[in-house]
Amino acid sequence: MKIGVIGTGYVGLVTGTCLAALGHEVVCVDALPQKIGLLNDGGCPIYEPGLVELIRTQRQAGRLTFSTEIAESVSDRDALFIAVGTPPGPDGEADLSYIRAAAADLAPHLAGFTAVITKSTVPVGTGDQIEALLADLRPDADLAVVSNPEFLREGSAIGDFMKPDRIVVGTDDLRARELMRAIYAPLTDAGAPLVLTDRRTSELIKYAANAFLAVKISYINEIADLCEELGADAVRVAEGMGLDARIGARFLDPGPGFGGSCFPKDTDALLSTGRAAAVPLRVVTAASEANRERKRLLAARVAAVAGDLKGRTVAVLGLTFKAGTDDMREAASLELIPELQRRGAHVRTFDPKGMEAARGLLPGVRFCRDAYDAARGASAVVILTEWGAFRSLDLKRLAKVAETPLLIDLRNLFDPDEVTRAGLDYVSIGRPAAAARDVGEERTLGAARSARAAA
Repeated sequence: MKIGVIGTGYVGLVTGTCLAALGHEVVCVDALPQKIGLLNDGGCPIYEPGLVELIRTQRQAGRLTFSTEIAESVSDRDALFIAVGTPPGPDGEADLSYIRAAAADLAPHLAGFTAVITKSTVPVGTGDQIEALLADLRPDADLAVVSNPEFLREGSAIGDFMKPDRIVVGTDDLRARELMRAIYAPLTDAGAPLVLTDRRTSELIKYAANAFLAVKISYINEIADLCEELGADAVRVAEGMGLDARIGARFLDPGPGFGGSCFPKDTDALLSTGRAAAVPLRVVTAASEANRERKRLLAARVAAVAGDLKGRTVAVLGLTFKAGTDDMREAASLELIPELQRRGAHVRTFDPKGMEAARGLLPGVRFCRDAYDAARGASAVVILTEWGAFRSLDLKRLAKVAETPLLIDLRNLFDPDEVTRAGLDYVSIGRPAAAARDVGEERTLGAARSARAAA
């Protein structure tokens, strides 16, 4: 099947490449010549594990091409996926200007029956707007506007596409339904569930799913805070909760709060939709506010353990909002590091993939060659992103290069006994702190703070 993908951002590039891997003939179109030039030269504008190799394979097979020419890329396509950005507006509502522009650009070139498919995350009713726009620009066109939201996690997007939990398609047009069945047949034949529904329901499914996961993250973070005050272990609490089939273990890892391009933006957009419909979404509102507050207070959490930071060095390991990506959008580091600097700290940092993107966002930071270089002379080492490279750190080496053997693990990557045996004081999220000088004797976070304050 001949497919066009409008937009070569994260969603568009992964979608187009994976559709080619399913055997379709795909052209990805973007208005930015430098981006298309990079892709045609074998490069890639984003970091996503396995994507460069998959692009290369599909280009060599002749199934994937890149172009800036909308006319030649649209006219002979059976399906056109719109995968452009929907950034948040001033009140949290999704900015649909790129969606409308893409629809207007492709309209003059439609020929024969075409499914125009919204892959971008959009508010309920966006498909209706696209349909009205296309009807105005091309009343003669034979088309169907379809909602097909993406469920791609940065760092595992290729696997998410090729082995999806579900494929959601929203349209009442029978021809479009059959076309979408054919596009995704290799996945549904392998067992992927296909949810066929109306367009508005499909649009809401994406927002409802992301908001629910955001609520789940904020909930376990607040439970972790309660564990710290009560001397309980949030990791074991999450384990006990997650074994309940009604709850599930995923997204029950306490941490610094959610970030990235989806959860913050999508919860805000859903709240904006709720306000417009006069339906207060109180649970989602609370989760969003709790997450913002959590990130805002990260530096205070560090200072409560490490003490006065003025003139001292803090090492921050991890900058991106999660492991497996170079995405800095809504990353906790953008809240933590400037506040550490305002408190007088010198910040040294290392991230396996995010330092290039972070340089322009975090002035005054020392970017280091590896985790041990970042920790050199530090009064505290803070793990902020759950990279696999940090899980395998030589903790004894870390303790030797740091000025103060204090590890503040905001991702709970380690077993406390392992850290204290290596000679580091250890503070994590929702668990009792452990002191290197008293191996095996665990203390609550409050007690650890008092001990350091008195030292």
